[in-house]
Amino acid sequence: MKTPMIRTTRLCLALASCFVMAGAQAQSATEQELLRRVDQLAAELGKLKSELAQLQQQRPPAVAASAATTPAATPPAAASVSTAAEAQPATVITGYAEVNYNRPFKSSKDAQADIRRGVIGYQHRFDDKTKVVTEIEVEHAVASASDPGEVEIEQAYIEHQINPTYAVRGGLFLMPVGLLNENHEPTHYFGVERNFVETAIIPSTWREGGFQLIGNYDNGLTLQAGVTTSFNLNKWDATSTEGKESPLGAIHQEMAQARGHDLAMFGAANWRGIPGLLLGASVFSGEATQKQTAIDSRITLWDMHARWTPGRWDLSALYTRGTISNTALLNAPLVGSATLIPASFDGWYAQAGYKLWESGSYRLLPFARWEQYNTARSYADLGQGLTPDAAATERVLTLGANFEIAEGVVFKVDVQRLRENKDADRLNLGVGWSF
Repeated sequence: MKTPMIRTTRLCLALASCFVMAGAQAQSATEQELLRRVDQLAAELGKLKSELAQLQQQRPPAVAASAATTPAATPPAAASVSTAAEAQPATVITGYAEVNYNRPFKSSKDAQADIRRGVIGYQHRFDDKTKVVTEIEVEHAVASASDPGEVEIEQAYIEHQINPTYAVRGGLFLMPVGLLNENHEPTHYFGVERNFVETAIIPSTWREGGFQLIGNYDNGLTLQAGVTTSFNLNKWDATSTEGKESPLGAIHQEMAQARGHDLAMFGAANWRGIPGLLLGASVFSGEATQKQTAIDSRITLWDMHARWTPGRWDLSALYTRGTISNTALLNAPLVGSATLIPASFDGWYAQAGYKLWESGSYRLLPFARWEQYNTARSYADLGQGLTPDAAATERVLTLGANFEIAEGVVFKVDVQRLRENKDADRLNLGVGWSF
C-alpha cells in the first residue's frame, strides 16, 4: 500500500516534470491545454489532501499532539501542497471586449465606431473534477427593441473530468471548428475584425447544445466528438441578403428555443506533438429541416487548418467547405427571390505574422492575410433560366499590426482591400482585452 509520503514525493516529482515540460512546450500549449493540466494537478492535490486528513485522524493523540507542538525549520512538502490547493479559488471571473472603428475609403460618411462586443463569464469548480463554464455577451453596446444590440449566452456547459485523459461536456458550447471559433477573443487573432472565412463560411461564434467527449493524449493529440442540435433551414429568408453574407449564420439556432428533431454529429482532431506546430481538422453533419417540411436536407461542413510558430513568426492557414443537400426542392417555391439556398460554399486563407519588436510588456506584430471565400459556390439545377449563377469569389488582402501593451491588452490597425466589392475597402482601428 502506497503511503501518503511516497505519494507526496511522486507528486512533487510530477510537479517538477510539469514545469520542465511547460518550458519546452510553451509555444505550442494553448490556454485550454494548460487549464486541463492544472485541472489534473488539482485532482491529484485533492486526493493527497484527503489521504493526509485520514492519516491524521488515524494517528494516536499523543503523536498528533507531539507533531502539533514540535517546531519545524522547514514545512513538509505535503503541507505546502495542501496550502496551495486550499488557496486555489473555486470561482474565477473572465471576460473580453473589443471597441472598433471602421472607415470606408470611398464613403467616409459611412464611418462607424462600435463596441462590437463585451463578454463577462465565470468558471466555478464544484469539486476537483467538475466545473461549470458560462459566458454572457452583449453586442453593439445597447440591446432593446429599438436598438441594434443583442444579449446572448455564448457558452453554458458542465465539464466533468472522467480521468486524466477523458472529459465530458454537456450544455451549450462552442463548436471545435477551425482556428478561431473556440479562441475568438481579440487578443488571440490578428486584425481588428475576425477574418471573413471564419465568419462567412464558418459562422463565428458558432455554438450548439449537446454533449461531447474530449480526449487529451500524451502524444499531443486532442480528439473531440459529440451529438448536438443542428441548423434550421426553415429560418432561411429568401427576401433578405443575410444568407449571401453567411449561409450558416442565417440559419443557426443558438439554443434559442431551438428545433430539436434533427440532431447532428461532429468530430475534431488537433495535434500538437511538435513544439510550435498545430495540425487539425473537423467535420459537422446533420439534417436541417427539422421535419417542418416533407423535404429532408443535410448540412455538412468540414475544415482543415494548421498553425506554426517558429521563432518570431506566426504562420497559419485554413480551408473549409460546406454543402446543403436537396436544395433544388427547397428552392423551387423560392424561384424569383433575391437569395436562394446555395448547394455549396467554401473559403480559405493564409496568414503570416511577425514579432518585429519587443520591450518589456510591449510587443509589435505586423501581419498580412490573404483570403478567398464564396458563400454561393454553386446552386442545384432548377432548369434553364431558373438556376442562379454562382456568386463571384471574393478576395481580400489585409495588412496591419497588433500592438500589445500588456498581457491581455492589444491595440490594432489594418487596411483591407476587396477584389469584388471595392466599396468595402476600409481602414480599421481597434482595441481589445481579455482576462
